[in-house]
Amino acid sequence: MGYIAYFQVVKSRDIIRSPYNARQDSYADRVVRGKIVDKNGNVLAQTNVAPDGTETREYPYGNIFAHVVGYSVQGKAGLEAEENYELLTSNAFFLEKLKNEFQDQKNQGDTVVTTLDATLQEAAYDALGAHKGAVVVLEPSTGKILAMVSKPDYDPNTVKQNWEALSTDENSVLLNRATQGLYAPGSTFKIVTALEYMREHSDYNSYSYNCTGVIEQEGTAIHCYGGNVHGPLDLQGSFAYSCNTSFSNIGLSLDPSAFQATSKELLFGKKLPCVLPAAKSSFTLSAQDGSAARMMTAMGQGQTQVSPYHMALITAAVANGGTLMKPYLVDSVTNYKGAEMSKNKPSKYGELMTAQEASALKSYMQSVVDYGTGSVLSGQSYTAAGKTGTAEYSSDKEKDHSWFVGMSNVENPELVISVIIESSDGTAKAVNVAKQVFDTYYY
Repeated sequence: MGYIAYFQVVKSRDIIRSPYNARQDSYADRVVRGKIVDKNGNVLAQTNVAPDGTETREYPYGNIFAHVVGYSVQGKAGLEAEENYELLTSNAFFLEKLKNEFQDQKNQGDTVVTTLDATLQEAAYDALGAHKGAVVVLEPSTGKILAMVSKPDYDPNTVKQNWEALSTDENSVLLNRATQGLYAPGSTFKIVTALEYMREHSDYNSYSYNCTGVIEQEGTAIHCYGGNVHGPLDLQGSFAYSCNTSFSNIGLSLDPSAFQATSKELLFGKKLPCVLPAAKSSFTLSAQDGSAARMMTAMGQGQTQVSPYHMALITAAVANGGTLMKPYLVDSVTNYKGAEMSKNKPSKYGELMTAQEASALKSYMQSVVDYGTGSVLSGQSYTAAGKTGTAEYSSDKEKDHSWFVGMSNVENPELVISVIIESSDGTAKAVNVAKQVFDTYYY
């Protein structure tokens, strides 16, 4: 009896809300599916009802919000799936519902108010252009997700007509690369490597290395990107200039077991806090691995795989003094007239690192912008910090993905961004995408 009471009060709502529960769709017999809007009330999805009662789901922004908002035909995806229960629930005034019952008319479903910002979403979408890849923008102090773009994309207005082509597309057009795409992190992973070095060496400010452009160990040679020779470097300089040979040298000195433990603290191999389906990132370095694997892993290559969303979470923790706020996409649910039914509030997810560690990493990331590989972001009306990355995906050294993770307004970070451009092959820079998003926010 106690469990039945618990089920009715606590668990029944979760069962009903499950996107796999077909019972939800029976609600559509009595309720017109509600709207999904951005933080400013811009309509991202709505149901239009024709005079004959025919209902058509409309996505006014077309492809721009395709993966995060999703679709509601041929199954469901994105927020259309995750918020299905709310969208098919009506909290209209009870007298109105009573009147509709007598007139055999449907009630209007509730409105899901997201944390998304249409202006930033459009900026990220436009900045990514024709490239495959993803952009995630969030507010580190609250965990609010402000933008989530994945390309290639599709038009959710025509999913039903184009389903066969979409579901068999060789470019995996339906895959949300922001949360489900897994990539070698390239030099963005040097954030994790630097953190591990700091934890193993309290005198990390004394680190020094003379970069000659190449490091060789047991038959494996690693070169700095573009054939650069950086000369004498400390840890901050190694980070700012993204020196592969210095970080390979660091990797040789690290304890693989401790490195593995730090990666777990940063959520590698764990289920990520995410409203939408998200892939687990992987970090596989062990004590049995040789010097080649240790060097490659330290510079973000090897077997390590991570999603753009995960890199955004790690960056958010750095920006927020080591604390990761629980990320969320839904700000509130209102009835169709705007009366608030429920509201999500910022909550702490966990401490990924100490405040001192976060402060040191933030300083290193600021040096990337001040005089390192992210200098395109220097000299703006806003301050920025970040880490660029180039991840090889082929034996051909000219083939690479471009990464950038970073934050704006460094003293009190307002935005965190994670960008990947697939197969950029040296022709496109993720840091330029980030700059366009930051510029849109501040100008």
